[in-house]
Amino acid sequence: MKRALAAALALGLAAAANAAPVDDLTAALRQARTLAARGDAEVSVFFPPRAVPTRTAARLPTVPFYPALLTRNFTVTRQDASAPIAGREVTRYDLTPRVGQAARWTLWIDRVWNVPLAYEERKPGGLLARRAAFTRVDPQPLRIKRPLPPIPVGLRAAVLKALPGLRFPPGFVPVSAEDREGGGVTVSLSDGVNVLALVVAPRNVRAAPGVASRRVGGRFVWLVGNLPDTPLKQALAQIREADPTPLGTFLPTHDSKR
Repeated sequence: MKRALAAALALGLAAAANAAPVDDLTAALRQARTLAARGDAEVSVFFPPRAVPTRTAARLPTVPFYPALLTRNFTVTRQDASAPIAGREVTRYDLTPRVGQAARWTLWIDRVWNVPLAYEERKPGGLLARRAAFTRVDPQPLRIKRPLPPIPVGLRAAVLKALPGLRFPPGFVPVSAEDREGGGVTVSLSDGVNVLALVVAPRNVRAAPGVASRRVGGRFVWLVGNLPDTPLKQALAQIREADPTPLGTFLPTHDSKR
C-alpha cells in the first residue's frame, strides 16, 4: 500500500514538472478526489455573514472544482509560496476570472503530496469571503473516494425551458439539480470554482447581499451567491415564466421504502 502511494505521488510530481500552471493545478484537484491531507484545519467563512465565522475541522471543506470549466473561465498563475502551510512546502496558485465579476481564488498545493493544504476566496473588490488552511497535518495523506459527478447532458437546455429569458452570469453553467426542502427546485451553477444557487420556490427569500429574487407568475425565482447585486439581478430580469417541470428528469430519484 505504501509503495503504491509513493508511486502515485512520484508520477504526480513528474507530470507537474512539465505542466502549465492550469494543467498543474487541475492535476492536483483531480488527485484530491482520491487523496487528502488530514489533521487540524481552521475554516473561516465571512460570506454569507454568520455569528461565529471560524471553526476547526479535520479536513478542508470540499469545493466542487470542475477542471474543464476552470480552464475555460480562469487565468491561473503559479509561484513558490513565501511561507509553508502546516510546516510543509507548498506552491501557490492564483485564479483570476477571465470574464464577469466572479470571485477570485488562491490555493496552496503541497509540493510532495500534490493536494490542497489551504485555499481562500475573495470578492471582486478583494474582500476575503472565506479561507480554510491546515495548521497541522498527519504524517501521511489519507486515501479517499470523492468522485465528481459529470454535468448532465441536456441540463442547460432544460433550465432555459423552465425559465425562458434567464441569462446565465458570464462563465456559469448549470451542473446539477435537486428538489428543495419546502418545495421547489435548486439548480447549482458553476464557473469551475464558484457556485451559485438558482432556486424556483413557492415563497420569496429575505433580501440580503448576494441574493436576487423576483416573482414570476405564481412562483419566485432566486439567484444566490458571491456575485455583486447587478449581475445577479440582470440574470433574472428577463425571465418570462417559471415552470420547473422540464427539470424533472434531472432530479435525484428517492427510494419510496426509506
